[in-house]
Amino acid sequence: MTTWLDEDEMAAWLPLIRIVHALPQALDKLLREEVGIPHNYYGMLATLSAQPDRTLTMGDLARLTASSPSRLSHAIAALEQRGWVERQQCAEDKRRQFVTLTEGGAAMLEEVAPSHVAHVRELIFDRLSPEQVRQLAEIGRALVDDAELGEA
Repeated sequence: MTTWLDEDEMAAWLPLIRIVHALPQALDKLLREEVGIPHNYYGMLATLSAQPDRTLTMGDLARLTASSPSRLSHAIAALEQRGWVERQQCAEDKRRQFVTLTEGGAAMLEEVAPSHVAHVRELIFDRLSPEQVRQLAEIGRALVDDAELGEA
């Protein structure tokens, strides 16, 4: 038997759905105007930039950015064409590929990051109190906790 959402759960669920749909669209719009890429591509580049050697395996990058292998391959091909990433085969295991953020990719991120951060602040953090930011972090960890959401 289905246990329907109660009034409080619905009051939390409906805004969450709106956020999940509207936020990526708003972030995409700015990044497409500035550099011609969607937000998830920017996230891939930012994830690579956070690595000590700016390199990850394709599998790790897919996991960290919640991308399917085919979607990631398409994105990396587009980013490669722009000169922002490079792929290399793993010498020990030909099934694995590494992707590295190039100097050009790092320069683009450095140029775009200030406006991206300002946009994120405007859309999210400027609207929240410090306590709400802590609560949002806690909620995010509870929902994702470094695991795939679909595995819950």
